[in-house]
Amino acid sequence: MKDPKGRKVVGFDKHVFVCENKRDSGHPRECCYRKSKDDIKTLFKKELENYAKKNIRINSAGCLDFCEQGPTIVIYPEGVWYSVMNPEKDIPEIVKEHLIDGNVVKRCLIEL
Repeated sequence: MKDPKGRKVVGFDKHVFVCENKRDSGHPRECCYRKSKDDIKTLFKKELENYAKKNIRINSAGCLDFCEQGPTIVIYPEGVWYSVMNPEKDIPEIVKEHLIDGNVVKRCLIEL
């Protein structure tokens, strides 16, 4: 079967999952959706438009289970987990440093 976008292989060079889990207001755990005043996924997509990379996918995810450190994202294939506490600063840096240049942004890493 031919791919309508002309791709030759299945998958992406990088795949970013953005937690957009929503919990009821009375739930004992926080949720990334309510903790973020910004649309993290849209901000990532807009920032990525500044670069010619086409094989990077940004998707919504359900709960990634690190709610207290959220808003949370995970980037594959590396399996690197980030906390996006300051979207205006963090997203451009994660896109440029990690998605484009391949470097981990240590200050945004989720640490246990």
